[in-house]
Amino acid sequence: MRLERPCLIGVIHLNPLPGSPGWGGDFDSVLRAAVDDARAYRSAGFRAVVVENFGDTPFYPGTVPPETVAAMARAGSVVRDAVGPDFPIGFNVLRNDARAALALCAACGGSFIRVNVHTGAMVTDQGLIQGQAADTLRQRDALGLTGSVAILADVLVKHAAPLAALPIDCCATDTWQRGRADALIVTGTGTGQATPLDRLRAVRDAVPEAPLFAGSGVTAETVRDILAIADGVIVGSALKTGGRLNAPVDPDRAAAFVKAAGL
Repeated sequence: MRLERPCLIGVIHLNPLPGSPGWGGDFDSVLRAAVDDARAYRSAGFRAVVVENFGDTPFYPGTVPPETVAAMARAGSVVRDAVGPDFPIGFNVLRNDARAALALCAACGGSFIRVNVHTGAMVTDQGLIQGQAADTLRQRDALGLTGSVAILADVLVKHAAPLAALPIDCCATDTWQRGRADALIVTGTGTGQATPLDRLRAVRDAVPEAPLFAGSGVTAETVRDILAIADGVIVGSALKTGGRLNAPVDPDRAAAFVKAAGL
């Protein structure tokens, strides 16, 4: 994935997929919503989108079932067709199935994955999640994706707490140097919660060479301050119609966000 600074990545929050407790039985509506959001992001001037099985709560802590991967592959394919071959798409298979995300990139022409826990161990609402960096990098190589698919890894991800109380700069250094991530993500405490500037600065100071993203709570009002430190943002909830998390992306909000970012 080629990083164009500032890199604005829009999140496509998929509605509940087959097999999940919230599944409503209408897959065509899931696909239509994904395509509409993808087109709204591209038209507004975003640089990329990431597809997430956001509606599948409660999440599995690791490997997701095959019906989830199959559904996400279908969604990824229609998103790819909607935005065209030159627009980067990525996958985040919640809560932490990096192998599935890599497989989706291979099948759908993806350019990056997001991994919530790439190194270390985190206590989450799914229980204990341990990073699988060794398996993820080897799987990427086995699929022939090394050099074409980037790993964007969270550092002390939202909705979680570290098993050991390590400072964020140490975690960032481990994720970048020992976990061999291609970019780092810093978030607030939860979905839609602001990414603290002091946490961003700590990671920037610890690994100044690493591409750095803010991964939660960025708004049109805060994006300029964020981009003074970070190379990009990953944003979804702030751009939804009426501010409702389960609503579609509002094209006007998305366009205002891009303008506020200086693009």
